[in-house]
Amino acid sequence: MLILLPPSEGKTRPAQGPTLNPDFLRFPELATARKLVLSALAETSASADAHKILGAGLSLAAEVTRNTVLESEPCAPAHQVYSGVLYDALGYASLTPAQRARADAAVVVVSALWGAIGFADMIPAYRLSMGTNLPGVGRLAAFWKAALTEPLNECAAGDLVVDCRSSTYAAAWQPDPARSAAVNVFQVRGGERKVVSHFAKHTRGELARHLLTRTGAEPSTVDELQHAAAEKWEAELVPAQGRKPHQLNLILPEDH
Repeated sequence: MLILLPPSEGKTRPAQGPTLNPDFLRFPELATARKLVLSALAETSASADAHKILGAGLSLAAEVTRNTVLESEPCAPAHQVYSGVLYDALGYASLTPAQRARADAAVVVVSALWGAIGFADMIPAYRLSMGTNLPGVGRLAAFWKAALTEPLNECAAGDLVVDCRSSTYAAAWQPDPARSAAVNVFQVRGGERKVVSHFAKHTRGELARHLLTRTGAEPSTVDELQHAAAEKWEAELVPAQGRKPHQLNLILPEDH
């Protein structure tokens, strides 16, 4: 089983730690592409148009400035650097050692800066989103799609892919539709299903935690994934259509 997560927009800067070594991240074949994006990000972040290009308000000036010195910034495991609703709900710190090992193996974060990394990879806090058109690189989703296809296809071969990414990050790599399910979250309001961003992130984090902590064999098919999800939520599975993967819809009750 492979669980795909988006990075969090907010990141926690490590107080201390080793400096970055891109060659030691998961998927080392992406090292050259990572160094290209890292260099372009540093140059862009030092420019007068940095905030506009990166879509970062002036309140994020310190984070944009930090982008210029990422190679000397302290690093920590990705599961500590990424913060926010989804990662809080997953709750890596409260997992048992065995569950953490399972998370380190199963979780891949698709990132605008790193392409794709493992949960235990050592990274600094940074500011960059997949929707950015980065000078010297271009649109990051298209750039990474070319680089990620081969390594992620190989990583996912034969495995069930549980896709908890947002659409922006999903554009960077498309897993085999027959063996993958995109996770959608709806809340019932006034008798109708509504998409609520906050609850969607939280519930995707809860689903990832459930899959990592539940007893028994991990799901290996989309049907088994639906059954595992139904242990906690109302869950329906919409079959794959063409290049569109299966859709795992989690429906939260009206009083959630």
